[in-house]
Amino acid sequence: MDSPSASQLKSSEDDADKVCNRSIVVPHRVVALANRFEKKDRSWYVKSKIPNDLSIQVDDITFQAHKFPLITKCGYISNTELQRSASGNGYHLKLENFPGGAETFETILKFCYGFPVDLNPLNVAALRCASEYLYMTEEFQDGNLISKTDGFITFVVLASWRDTLTVLRSCTSLSPWAENLQIVRRCYDLLAWKACNDSYDIPEDVENNERSLYNGIANLQLDHFMRVVTSVNARRGKPEVIGRLIMKHAENWLPLIDEDMEGIRGYGSGNNEFQFSVERERTEGSTLGCQEQKRTIESLVSVLPTQPEAVVPCQFLLRLLKTAIVYSASPALISDLEKRVGMALEDANVCDLLIPNFKNEDQQKGARSHEEYTIYNVDVVHRILEYFVMHEQQQQQEQQQVQGKPGITKLLDNYLAEIAKDPYLPITKFQVLAETLPENAWKCHDGLYRAIDMFLKTHPSLSEHDRRRLCKTMNCEKLSLDACLHAAQNDRLPLRTIVQINTQVLFSEQVKIRMMMMQDKQAAGTNEENPEGLEDKRTFRDSEIITLKGELENVKRKLAELQDNYNELHQVYEKLNSSKQKSTQNWGLRWEKIKKSLQIKREEDEARDKPQRRSSTGPRTSLRRRMSMS
Repeated sequence: MDSPSASQLKSSEDDADKVCNRSIVVPHRVVALANRFEKKDRSWYVKSKIPNDLSIQVDDITFQAHKFPLITKCGYISNTELQRSASGNGYHLKLENFPGGAETFETILKFCYGFPVDLNPLNVAALRCASEYLYMTEEFQDGNLISKTDGFITFVVLASWRDTLTVLRSCTSLSPWAENLQIVRRCYDLLAWKACNDSYDIPEDVENNERSLYNGIANLQLDHFMRVVTSVNARRGKPEVIGRLIMKHAENWLPLIDEDMEGIRGYGSGNNEFQFSVERERTEGSTLGCQEQKRTIESLVSVLPTQPEAVVPCQFLLRLLKTAIVYSASPALISDLEKRVGMALEDANVCDLLIPNFKNEDQQKGARSHEEYTIYNVDVVHRILEYFVMHEQQQQQEQQQVQGKPGITKLLDNYLAEIAKDPYLPITKFQVLAETLPENAWKCHDGLYRAIDMFLKTHPSLSEHDRRRLCKTMNCEKLSLDACLHAAQNDRLPLRTIVQINTQVLFSEQVKIRMMMMQDKQAAGTNEENPEGLEDKRTFRDSEIITLKGELENVKRKLAELQDNYNELHQVYEKLNSSKQKSTQNWGLRWEKIKKSLQIKREEDEARDKPQRRSSTGPRTSLRRRMSMS
């Protein structure tokens, strides 16, 4: 074996301090035992003047090497009793469950032979676990692979969150070695520390370095992501940071349910379950994927911050709720999401509340009535509104009722107008949903009238009783003048409601005339100094009052006509009922008469038969007597 020259040793010492692309070139000693490595088929050969005497199998790859360089650095091989190979040339060793596989062992083999090895964030975790497997400690050689990889992780990897993310991703296939060696925990702690300390000003630019930290954490797999978020919680990180991380992770890993549901926005006869099941199958891919998505949802909801400063929008919560319903999450989790949505309902919109009424195959088979084929899940929205009312009542402990919220009432009005287009929506669910908010929450019922009119238009076969019951949810006194005028000419409304609305229009017109007269009197008192202007205003007021009086007379006339029509219809209805009762009574009388006539006829026939029998027996006896006498 040739000894290394002084120039070669000097060059090797110079290479020890080189750092290129965040990788350290491991110092090596020139050993003339191997010239190069060659691969043939599924085997690696160390080319040397000395024949190979050790065969090592890792997975399905075989390495033909020498025993001496491996024994001097690997305690595992040194302490293992090697078995003779089948060919009788050397020894054979099989490494089971080797961390990093054949590729990592190839790098370790080069290190043992003295070839330069580059450490980088992609391979350092695997090399650290493999060196632990082979027990490459300082006991066998100074500067062995365990100390070198530990130093690289401590001084290079953990100094950069990007390299830390790379190492953490590479640890996925190194369990349990990476966990036992605390590589994963050190990466979690560094990322959590970085996220907590750099969270004071979170920039909105995606390309910014600090924002990339959150993107990188959110791109981690679920197990690693949950560990990082748990570490941020333990360090009392800001709820805003945790909320942003969870939203970004859900955006990367959960399916876009809202986009997949675009195919069921139309209205039809019960085909929505079939369409949605097709979309769901395309989203899931397999049962395993469904379970994974379900686990992701449950994990994310378990770490969702409850503080208001977490800035978790209602739209994101509703997206989680839809996904949880699709993937059949636990009822407790769905109830938790419904409560969270109810607390932030003011920020929702109608499209977010349109939750399809998804049913799996078993539920579709058990569906018996049309109510189970409704397009949207109204029960979930009803529970959300109840949670909202409860939350408002808790916020206002001194008051017994919830104050008016125009945003919520407008949201409910628009939602009712959307679900009213469903031909299978039962009137009971529509009415219960419309009555969820207290009466004083509405300042105007124009939106509710529009929803009721849409429901009546979609359900033309409703009875008069159902239409009247539905219109009771609407307060005619809270309708605007335009809505009253439209409702007065709406044939779909029940007649009693139309009469009530016309009365309301009449009352509002009278109030308006009184207000104008009062304003006229006030203007007369303040403008006595300007008689010409006062005269002009009086003329204008008089003409306006005359116009309003004419309109009022027309409304009175129409109201009288409607009242007459209502009375006539009521009389016709009473006549029909009375005629039905009379017809039933007449039929009963006729039936009694028929029964009596039949009974009388039968009695008469029996009476006729008796004399004939008597007359027929009489001559016979007389004839017998005559014969006896003769």
